[in-house]
Amino acid sequence: MDIKEMLNLVKSGEMGVDEAQKILKDLPYEDLGYAKLDHHRALRSGFGETVFCQGKPDEYLVEIYRKFFERDGEVFGTRAVKEQFELVKAAVPEVTYDPISRILKVERKNKERTGCIAVCTGGTADIPVAEEAAQTAEYFGSCVDRIYDVGVAGIHRLLSNRERIGRASCIVAVAGMEGALGTVIAGMADCPVIAVPTSVGYGASFHGLSALLTMLNSCANGISVVNIDNGYGAGYIATQINRLAVR
Repeated sequence: MDIKEMLNLVKSGEMGVDEAQKILKDLPYEDLGYAKLDHHRALRSGFGETVFCQGKPDEYLVEIYRKFFERDGEVFGTRAVKEQFELVKAAVPEVTYDPISRILKVERKNKERTGCIAVCTGGTADIPVAEEAAQTAEYFGSCVDRIYDVGVAGIHRLLSNRERIGRASCIVAVAGMEGALGTVIAGMADCPVIAVPTSVGYGASFHGLSALLTMLNSCANGISVVNIDNGYGAGYIATQINRLAVR
């Protein structure tokens, strides 16, 4: 539960002091032995802790999801596989899984979303990383406009979406191969651009290193770069920028 929401419930008499104390007792974290769940993070940074699913032992992952869900009513995880979804669903039936973005989540219904983040891709092969960014931003309360398959090989596709791009508070540009999309968009837009290199490409792309170097060496202003395939990081930063824009 959000701390501010809880305090308002106590103030209105809808929640007792003892119940509130029970919720607060695990701040700043809940120690499971193998993991320390950071329930204080949303209060510190405005973003609750999320779960990186890849590589976690099955029993740990299930217990982490169960604990977060019981406490907060929602939980968000990245880089999950279908087998992990099936394991978690047995303990938390409300959980959903998107095989494209590999996001495993329970999200509160009727969540308010504000502002506008444009998430663009060079090609359709970049969509899994783009969806990780887009769904991260949506989970944390941002409106997202998806503009996919507008790479520089057919630049007219990008130019025909200039109006949509111009409405965004922040733009996430996701591209593999040579990674030029971020530079082109940053040359068109008046808002910050977050470039995400992907591991899409043939041999000399070196699993995204070529796109990463292109983006890091961009001649365009107003562009920042996250790690290869790091859609989550891009969605997080984009949400921070979007929140400032609508504040």
